[in-house]
Amino acid sequence: MKKVAMITMSILMLSTIGNAQKKKDQEAIKSMCGCYEVGFNFAETFEYSNDTAYVASKVKQENALEWVQLVEDDKDKISLQHLLIVGSPKRQFVVKHWRQDWLYQNRDLYEYDKGLVWKYSNISKKQAKGTWTQKVFQVDDSPRYEGFATWVHVDGKSYWENTATAPLPRREYTQRNDYNVTLRRNRQEITKNGWIHNQDNDKLIRKDGQPDVLLAQEKGLNTYVKVDDSKCKAAQDWWTKNKNTWALVRAKWEQVYGRNQDLKLKEEVDGKPLYKYLFADDFSGKEAEIDSLIDSYIVE
Repeated sequence: MKKVAMITMSILMLSTIGNAQKKKDQEAIKSMCGCYEVGFNFAETFEYSNDTAYVASKVKQENALEWVQLVEDDKDKISLQHLLIVGSPKRQFVVKHWRQDWLYQNRDLYEYDKGLVWKYSNISKKQAKGTWTQKVFQVDDSPRYEGFATWVHVDGKSYWENTATAPLPRREYTQRNDYNVTLRRNRQEITKNGWIHNQDNDKLIRKDGQPDVLLAQEKGLNTYVKVDDSKCKAAQDWWTKNKNTWALVRAKWEQVYGRNQDLKLKEEVDGKPLYKYLFADDFSGKEAEIDSLIDSYIVE
């Protein structure tokens, strides 16, 4: 009986420790919500091309105001929508930006391959234990990249680190086509006045049946400094007006992801990327139109 009692007590202690860790994780993730002055900084650090005419990407430094909206807060899922605010204080425009979903002990993953193809994989229960999967989505809520790791809380720091493959970011694919995959080493760390997204990225050339070729590397540092929520009122108002439509968009994509199979998307339909339809002035926002639109971009 004593042995059984000791085992039971050990299980309870481990459960308590696990719950305390999970609570810290949730607090760290949700602390990324709010209004921020954001600095986007990227610089190519090393290049490995054999082409003597190779031209490195220009250093990119931009500042913006961004609202991070808590969309969903469930026991095993937290969803954050980023909304950019551009223009002068007297004439502000809101741009729906990226979204990040955090899933606890998730086992279903979509890993970017190349050419708008994501490979589905299912990890073991052991691999997923205690981890959070960060799923990052494009402005139209189509997939971008995702990966899993544990949050670390030590020496007064809270951070999460992961390596994942992704399509080229807009700042790159609009300027160059000499590589086709980004290998992202991401670190998201909570700070006293906000948070930091630290990146060390590889620019890869990926071809079927061949090893990846490293073209160049870059450093990314995005800083989020929290400011008063009132500065982001335009984004808050925009979300209140548009959140129901985007809930329908997310729901349709969830059906697609729930198939748990490889996913291939078309870059354009009738000469337009998906986001141009979803943000068009004549877009109805009705469920039937959303479902039909998204289906038209999926390669069966």
